[in-house]
Amino acid sequence: MRRPVIAGNWKMYKTRAETRAFFEAFIPLIAASNDCDIVIAPPFTALSVAVEAAQGTAIEIAAQNLHGLPEGAFTGEISARMIVECGCGGVILGHSERRKFFGETDQLVHSKTKTALEAGLLPIVCVGETLNEREGNLTEQVLKRQFDGALGALTPAEFSRILVAYEPVWAIGTGRTATPEMAAEAHRYLRDLAAAEFSPEEASALRILYGGSVKPDNIDGLMAQDQIDGALVGGASLEAKSFAAIVNF
Repeated sequence: MRRPVIAGNWKMYKTRAETRAFFEAFIPLIAASNDCDIVIAPPFTALSVAVEAAQGTAIEIAAQNLHGLPEGAFTGEISARMIVECGCGGVILGHSERRKFFGETDQLVHSKTKTALEAGLLPIVCVGETLNEREGNLTEQVLKRQFDGALGALTPAEFSRILVAYEPVWAIGTGRTATPEMAAEAHRYLRDLAAAEFSPEEASALRILYGGSVKPDNIDGLMAQDQIDGALVGGASLEAKSFAAIVNF
């Protein structure tokens, strides 16, 4: 049985003070929750505050990105070692916004995934198609390209230590959501790719999260699908009550 994961991606929101206030409100709301792993990814400046606030809870703190090299003259970048030093256990990689606005390629996502694994971090590797690709019946072609480019060259041992997040780009921040059946179909295809590249056993163990306008009112329908192992939540993770409602699905 795959243990569900509910992850919150705060993107470029929340100061350190706002982060403290969130955890003060959030922790009591999920104190009795033990049915899923909880991950929160604040901005870099709030990582240490989030780690401190989450101490003594089951909440894992993750970063939203990292550089593929251990150090160097890369102004504005953050290394895996710096993230680990903050107390983080994971990192989001290849998010559609990184691909769209910062030109990240599948090969770069692969490099970052290897770097994260070498540092002992849990990578949450994102894949997903745009609206034009969906309407052009290219969803499977896009997912295969992203899977092969970012994950296909991992070793089986490395692959067993990652999470995948399927995020249809057309459903991120738009209010549109893939139906549970549409999401499950994409998850099933990703699992088929994993079975072909690695093994049926690795594919069965792989946890695949859905990301795309996840809210308290659609989480139950999504989690009812046996192919969906959790959610990568954007806007709804910024408010303690709404994110707690998703965690307590």
